Amino acid sequence: MRMVRWRPQVGMAPVHDDFERMFDSFFGLDRRRSDLQTFDWVPRVNVEELEGTFEITAEIPGMKKEEIGIDLQENVLTIKGEKKYEKEEKDRNYTICERSYGTFQRAFTLPENVNADGIEAAYDNGVLTVTVPKAEPVKPKEIKVKIK
Repeated sequence: MRMVRWRPQVGMAPVHDDFERMFDSFFGLDRRRSDLQTFDWVPRVNVEELEGTFEITAEIPGMKKEEIGIDLQENVLTIKGEKKYEKEEKDRNYTICERSYGTFQRAFTLPENVNADGIEAAYDNGVLTVTVPKAEPVKPKEIKVKIK
C-alpha cells in the first residue's frame, strides 16, 4: 500500500510565519498562543504491512470510542472524529491550555488485495488499531479436459 501525505500549504507556511512575525514585532503583539486554536487537529498514524494484514494505528487520546467513526467506501478507509474543548478564561490569573481539539479525518486508499468484510478495530488507552486482513490470493483454477 502506498500513501502520500497531503500538505496543501506546505510551501507557503514559512512565508506566512515570517509575515506574521514581522507584524507581531512591529505592533508589539504576541499571538503565538491564540494561533494554536486555529490549527486543525491531525492524529499521528502508523501504517504497517504484516504477513497477513495491514495494521493502522492512530494516537487519539482523550476521546471515547463512540466519538470515533471508521468507514470504508470504494476501497478508501476513513477514520474521523471530533474532540470537544471547553474554553475557560479568568480576568487576572489564568492557565494557558495547549490541548488539541476539533474535528479530524484521515483517509487511506487500500490495495486491491484486502478482505473488506474482515476489517476490525480496537480502541485502548488512546490508541486506535484498525486491522485490515489481506485477501487470500486467487489461485488459478485448473480444469482437466478429457480428449474424446
